[in-house]
Amino acid sequence: MPKVRVAIAGVGNVASALVQGVFKYRDVDDDSNVPGIMHVRFGPYHISDIEFVAAFDVDERKVGKDLSEAIFSKPNNLEKFADVPRLGVEVLKGPVLDGVAPHMRDFRYGEGFLVDDSRPSVDVAEVLKEANADVLVNIIPVGSYEASRAYASAALEAGVGFINGIPEFIVSDPDWASKFRERGIPAAGDDFKSQLGATILHRTIARLAVERGLRVLNTYQLNIGGNMDFLNMIEESRLKTKRISKTEAVTSMIPYEVGARVGPSDYVPFLGDRKVMYMYMEAEQFGGFKVYIDVKLSVMDSPNAAGVAIDAIRAVKLAMDRGMAGPLEGVSAYFFKHPPKQLPDYVARELVEAFIRGEEVKPEGLFRE
Repeated sequence: MPKVRVAIAGVGNVASALVQGVFKYRDVDDDSNVPGIMHVRFGPYHISDIEFVAAFDVDERKVGKDLSEAIFSKPNNLEKFADVPRLGVEVLKGPVLDGVAPHMRDFRYGEGFLVDDSRPSVDVAEVLKEANADVLVNIIPVGSYEASRAYASAALEAGVGFINGIPEFIVSDPDWASKFRERGIPAAGDDFKSQLGATILHRTIARLAVERGLRVLNTYQLNIGGNMDFLNMIEESRLKTKRISKTEAVTSMIPYEVGARVGPSDYVPFLGDRKVMYMYMEAEQFGGFKVYIDVKLSVMDSPNAAGVAIDAIRAVKLAMDRGMAGPLEGVSAYFFKHPPKQLPDYVARELVEAFIRGEEVKPEGLFRE
């Protein structure tokens, strides 16, 4: 069975969890139940078929190192949960552009990114071609508008499948979608929807309220964490698309306008990679009485996305094998917060299962009455 040759843009905590996860579960049987993975064998591809062939970052503490070492280098703070052998993949300097916010360079919060502006960036498209990559996964910092599009353009030039794990609207943008279709390349995105994270839980509660006949009036979701993702997002200017992505993922479950405030709220260093979510919902029940819902969720942030990434990677590779092009609708709706088309999660999951089987299923036929 051929490998799924993966390139990673952004060697942060999610990349660390992704690489470690592949090695932690590489020897499990096909019928094993791996938490966070739809199937150990996704179509023809086992978890162990994922092979890392290229990696890009801009932090000097990672650039030049083997990927197996870079995933444990500062400022990453995800705990080690698997042994990773030397991979023979050097982390190369990718384009900086707007990928590093000014406040991430000055270490005023005790941490940040260390960037050597004198070191030139590599030609990402050429590296992808030389590595014979199948899929490029974009997991650079939130708010990287130009840098994300530089990686997307490199994928197009190299003929490589593209996965956008951050809230930059590329796969969900009609113009970019057309570019991937024209080049005959599949894409999935935007913004990973974690295994059981703040967004999926909030969506589920919102849908339950609507299905049970409550009228949702107001809701908020506040998130705090101590990794570089949260430090990066401490500046509101980096959060525009993130707030849109998370808010639409929730409000798309409610068929009318509601008061909503959803998104990251603060950086708390001692939390490390742990993310804490506080959700509130106010609704009206029969008789006009109020219902109040308060929820707290605490999860390890990066592994929560990495399992989803393992499935999305194999989905895009399977689409490439089948000659599919453009955004993968069901895959994007199930694995991402801001897909080209928002669908209930149970519908999106059935579409992914049908996709694995090679069947064409219309979303409309899967909706509950």
